[in-house]
Amino acid sequence: MGLIFVGLYVACEIIANITAGKPVSVFGIVVPSAVFIYTITFTLVDVIHEIYGKEGTRKVVYGAFLANILLAVYTYLIIHLPAPPFFTEAKAYETVFGSTPRIVAASLIAYIVSSLVDVEVYHFWKSRIGKAKWSRVLVSNGVSTLVDSCVFIVIAFMGVMPVIPLIVGQYTVKMGITILSLPLIYSTGLKSSVAKYAQENSL
Repeated sequence: MGLIFVGLYVACEIIANITAGKPVSVFGIVVPSAVFIYTITFTLVDVIHEIYGKEGTRKVVYGAFLANILLAVYTYLIIHLPAPPFFTEAKAYETVFGSTPRIVAASLIAYIVSSLVDVEVYHFWKSRIGKAKWSRVLVSNGVSTLVDSCVFIVIAFMGVMPVIPLIVGQYTVKMGITILSLPLIYSTGLKSSVAKYAQENSL
């Protein structure tokens, strides 16, 4: 069960990076289209934390970070390799999959910083304060998605666009998605039930 969540986590990270290029409007708030699936990764990493603990989760975060770097490098490579004459969609391909170095750097830095913050806050809240799983998710995501929004928007858009409205808009949407994703944290109970059932039937 744990490996399934790790696979979903990495997949959501990659999908978010691929789909981030299109902005969408949610109740008048303009956000990158990747924000919906990207925000779920913060809850998924909490689920992984429940299964593998703090150190195991940090390794998963580093692994996903390397996957994101690989995606960025490979995308840059294939965009700049020459296309054959019969391929007439090279410009459209570059428009869809290409990102400015500033945006790529902002995305990677925001991801690794905010994800590691999430791990630390979740671990602290679980071990010192909150026993309720939903409270751990709300607190850790509340801090980490704010860090993510601030780091990404400041690096990507400082001096180009007004950053405060962008941060407020993104953070509002991310916390709304966090609330909707809360049932995921209770899926770890399914893992325990399956393990218990398997143990009982092997006796």
